[in-house]
Amino acid sequence: MLAKQWLNNVRGIMDAIEQTQIENIRKAAEIMADSIECGRWVHTFGCGHATIPVEEMYPRIGGFVGFHPMIELPLSFFTHITGEMGVHQFVFLERVEGYGIEIMKGYSFDPRDTMWLFSHSGINNVNIDVAIEAKRKGMKVIAFGSAAAAKGKQTRHSSGKTIFDVADIVVDTCAPAEDASVPLKNHQDKIGPVSTMAFVTCVWMTVVTVAEILADRGVKLYIHPSHNVPGDTGAKERLDEALAEYKKRVAGV
Repeated sequence: MLAKQWLNNVRGIMDAIEQTQIENIRKAAEIMADSIECGRWVHTFGCGHATIPVEEMYPRIGGFVGFHPMIELPLSFFTHITGEMGVHQFVFLERVEGYGIEIMKGYSFDPRDTMWLFSHSGINNVNIDVAIEAKRKGMKVIAFGSAAAAKGKQTRHSSGKTIFDVADIVVDTCAPAEDASVPLKNHQDKIGPVSTMAFVTCVWMTVVTVAEILADRGVKLYIHPSHNVPGDTGAKERLDEALAEYKKRVAGV
């Protein structure tokens, strides 16, 4: 049964993450906690399906203020598949060197910030641009992706580096390079990609570790509460408080 085969593949990746990536997740979380504690940001960026982990962490029930999503609409899949802003254009744009530098011009950064990047392959130019520019601005760079599987792959960037080469900390999502994981009868290409599940697993392992570190330091977290629980009359007030803190940080107060 292919459904169980896909599920087993995902379980295997989660087990591999637990067995091999806990130390680097902790190191990444320490850096992020330092940024959030001093009132700054963990900026989050990815292209294509690697925008999903960016959207997963904030705003999200159980997430908290400190993670700043940077999603460039032409580099997401919340667009038409064909026609305007389609897949052909996306594939072209994520490989355009210099585009990431232009994206970075739209935001204000501080050396106390952290840049958290998501890329399955680590070889495309926009992500590498963002990583290099973040380092130039004095930020720590953390990259999540299929690092071991990417070894030996040729980067598309003139620097000769992948994002895994640029990053200060790398967390390997342990997903296979081809992503799709289930062979299908009478077809050359596999189905059932697993990188999204790997990304989201690593995201929440990291975010809850950041929360643990900050709580142990006595730092107040502005958590996005569930507003769907009957009887929780304070949820709206806590949500307003979290959004007020977010707006304050965006304004640079």
